[in-house]
Amino acid sequence: MKTLTGLVLSGACITALAAPLTVQDGDIVFQTSRSAQSVAVQRATGSKYSHMGMVFMRGGKPYVLEAAGKVGYTPLATWTARGVGGHIVVKRLRDADRVLTPAALKKLAQQGQALVGRPYDLTFEWSDERIYCSELVWKVYQRALGVTIGEQQRIKDFKLDDPAVQQKMKERYGDKVPMNEPVVSPVAMFDSPQLVTVAQR
Repeated sequence: MKTLTGLVLSGACITALAAPLTVQDGDIVFQTSRSAQSVAVQRATGSKYSHMGMVFMRGGKPYVLEAAGKVGYTPLATWTARGVGGHIVVKRLRDADRVLTPAALKKLAQQGQALVGRPYDLTFEWSDERIYCSELVWKVYQRALGVTIGEQQRIKDFKLDDPAVQQKMKERYGDKVPMNEPVVSPVAMFDSPQLVTVAQR
């Protein structure tokens, strides 16, 4: 009986682990990308998380607004499967229950939609002409709600002496690296005290 109970409990745990993640509008998701630049981003920032986006419900299903190729929406399940090991971390504003009112969520959606279609920014510039993943989420929250998640840094603040980082910098910038360009990294947002982890697998 004890063994059977153990098996039942184990089965329940397995089922729970396999269950879909519970997310809501405005959640911020992080993963380790398989992209060509992922290793360089990880080493430059000192974090395994190299890609991120934010959740919006569309037709009752969760999608991730992300900058990848172009800014657009990807089904959450597809987005999760695309990352290394299918690992995902879901974070939420610490005071989401108070801040993310229906009116606030509408503003987030409008700001996100305004950037849909922008091409991905390979040189991490702070203009809106091209957008990279963490810049997208940072700007949507800041412009819609005045909420700043994660501190801006300069390119010169990152770990630039790693060979993988230097190779990517040479490809993207040649000999003219804009060391003082403002940048917000995935790890700066991941580590922000304004966010709390609500799910991961």
